[in-house]
Order: sequence, then C-alpha cells, then structure tokens
Amino acid sequence: MSYLFDMSGKVVVVTGSSKGIGRAIAVRMGQHGAKVVVSSRKREACDVVVNEITSTGGEAFAQQCNIGRKEDLQALVDATIARWGRIDVLVCNAAVNPHYGPSITLPDEAWDRVMNYNVRSNFWLCNMVLPGMAERGGGSVIIVSSIGGLRGSTTLGVYAVSKAADMQLTRNLACEWGPKNIRINAIAPGLIRTDFARALWENPEMEKRRSRDTPLLRIGEPDEIAGAAVFLASPAGSFMTGQTMVIDGGVTVGTPPRTGDD
Repeated sequence: MSYLFDMSGKVVVVTGSSKGIGRAIAVRMGQHGAKVVVSSRKREACDVVVNEITSTGGEAFAQQCNIGRKEDLQALVDATIARWGRIDVLVCNAAVNPHYGPSITLPDEAWDRVMNYNVRSNFWLCNMVLPGMAERGGGSVIIVSSIGGLRGSTTLGVYAVSKAADMQLTRNLACEWGPKNIRINAIAPGLIRTDFARALWENPEMEKRRSRDTPLLRIGEPDEIAGAAVFLASPAGSFMTGQTMVIDGGVTVGTPPRTGDD
C-alpha cells in the first residue's frame, strides 16, 4: 500500500500553493516523499508553506510566480531544473476570478484576465514542462478545474467557461502526450472552504443552502482535494489519463431528500 502512493524523490511543482487547495496539495506531496516547489505571487506566503514541509523532514523551496506572465512561468521551470534537475509532476492550481455576477455585467478586461490566467497559463506551462518529462520517460500533470465547468451558472460566468476549457485542455494533452508515458488529468472540486471561494460560503445562509443541496450535507475542506492529487501523481494512478475527477460531496449527482428542518 505504501508503494502505491510513494512519491519519494519525485519533483513536484504546484502553482498557487501558498494557501487553500494548492497549499494542501503541496504539503501532502511533501509528506509522501516528494520534493516540492511552492509557488504563488507572494514569496513570503510561499516561505510559510516551505517551512511547514521542511519542518517535518520534507524538501521544498519557494519560487515567486505570477502565472499571467510567461516569463515568470519560464523562471519557475528554470529554477526547478536548476535546483533538482527535472520536473516529474506539475500541478496547475493557480487561478483567478475577478467577477461574481451575471455575464452581462462582465467587463471585457475581466474576460481576458480569467481566460489568460486560468487557461492560457496552463497551456504555456504544460508546453514548457512536457518535453522534459518526455525525455525522462514520463510524468504526471494535474490541472485543478472546478465543477463550475460542468454546470451552468448565473454568477460564475467566464470562470465556469475557463474551467470547462481546462477539462478540454486536459483531454487534448492526454491524447498528445500519452505515447510518451505522460498522464494528464483534472480535478473538479465542488465548493471548498478557501479564501478563493469565500464569496460562495462566507454568507451563513448561502453555506446552509449549499450544504442542504449536497448529499454529504456540508462543503469541502482543502485537504479533501489533496488526496486525489497524490493518487493522480503516484503509481496508484498509473493507468489514468485524460479524466476529470469530480470531488464535490455529491452535489453534481443529485440532492438529498428534504427534511422538516430545512
């Protein structure tokens, strides 16, 4: 069992890993033996996560990176190669959502920002990393999408569009790079208690309503996504590619029965 999820010696890059889901993934990868590159726009926040990983015997370093800047992404790749010689696992987690509301109120610049940061940056970064993985005999890429990419929304607009695009990017790249033993999968979380999703759960009534409509009767926690990332990156997921793992407490499959307390 330990071998199935063993990440010993693997080099893992996680974007947007100073907090939330990215942080949970980075910490768990470190606990399973990986060497972890912690990355986000704020170096100080990355250092906190690096200290968390190294304080328990793991290996990690921080690399500041704004995923909207191609030169920052290349610097992230170059710094990792300079430090550890390779990248075995890439987790594209960082994303933005500057607009919450109906699509008709979405400014053009917000559309561009979301699509560039949430889709184009993943495309850029994969193209930077995948050739090196192929030369070394394989690897794993994980793109953190969202169930927003599977459902219509009156408030998430272009964010949902971008997450659907990430799922298609996953399928395309899986077909292109599968012959090189590179697996590319996506994770589609439901509502998770993160700062990023605060607008969706901070209101007590909204959280109650969302929990009521979820078969597990609650929203998720960041660490509940990390296990799926370890699975996809490790030998346990060696025959899985091109897929989107939905981790949402069951909300996309149906609603639980109502009770008199609802």
